[in-house]
Amino acid sequence: MIQIAFVNQSAALSDSEFQRIAAALQTQVHRDFLPVWGVDAAIVPVAPNRIPADHWVLAFLDDADQSNALGYHDLTPKGLPMGKAFVRTTLADGGQISVTASHEMLEMLADPDINLVAEVDNASGEPEKFYAYEVCDACEDDSFGYEIGGVRVSDFVFPAFFESFRAPRSARFDFGGHVTAPFQILPGGYLSVLDLSRLSDGWQQLTADKKGAVRRPHPGSRRERRRTSRRFWNPSEFAVI
Repeated sequence: MIQIAFVNQSAALSDSEFQRIAAALQTQVHRDFLPVWGVDAAIVPVAPNRIPADHWVLAFLDDADQSNALGYHDLTPKGLPMGKAFVRTTLADGGQISVTASHEMLEMLADPDINLVAEVDNASGEPEKFYAYEVCDACEDDSFGYEIGGVRVSDFVFPAFFESFRAPRSARFDFGGHVTAPFQILPGGYLSVLDLSRLSDGWQQLTADKKGAVRRPHPGSRRERRRTSRRFWNPSEFAVI
């Protein structure tokens, strides 16, 4: 089983709240995510200077070290997946750190190397577009999350979301039941798409209210990592308080 070290290095997050978030996210993985995606993990809260070398990491930090980032994905010095959730930055943005952490954890579990895509073909059966396999982006707004023990966690999509635009209407597309069709973007969410007819544009970010907008990915984001070979990623360190 995957082991994820949860590390609290935020002065804005009390230890009791950190422990509540860790417990809620453990329930989410075991109870909700595993039956759908077949991926399980054990969450292990640890001190910053006691992170086992073979564990993935989800670090709670105070302030974003990249602009416009509430959280993002990186690598540990051993080359294992590492998520970062920025507490004060998330709170200043009006969000809940438990949702940010849940989002980063689930996407890290679903696609740790950030290289999975869903292929959509044209009428001739030829590849037309590739959608990034991000399980929380389309429904990431806090309002679509749900409560576990009084802690709000992120909604996430089901495999049917990526399967086909012709998926049956009876299919379930996300945990919360808000998404009603494949590749639907809820308000406040987005999807990353690579249009093979517009390769020079690179990965595009589609939103519910302004589809087709092309935005430059911020450094460290999963969207930036997706367009960069893993061998060029840099391991991430964070200072021990």
